[in-house]
Amino acid sequence: MEIKIAGPGCAKCKNLEDTVNEAVREAGIEARVTKVTDLTEIVKLGIMSTPGLIVNGKVKLSGKVPSKAEITQILASEADK
Repeated sequence: MEIKIAGPGCAKCKNLEDTVNEAVREAGIEARVTKVTDLTEIVKLGIMSTPGLIVNGKVKLSGKVPSKAEITQILASEADK
């Protein structure tokens, strides 16, 4: 699974990255988590409000930090595909 965290490096972006990494570990999902900090690239990904969560090339969330349960649900639904 390919997961991207989009954001300039603010506290919310760091929080999302930490929560995603924790959810991946706890769920035992094999995933590559990367950060996208370049604003031009973030906009190209379709994120207009950071932080953003992109899973397998699809924007799943932007502009908020979801709970770990929400992230786990998103990752589980993508893993089923």
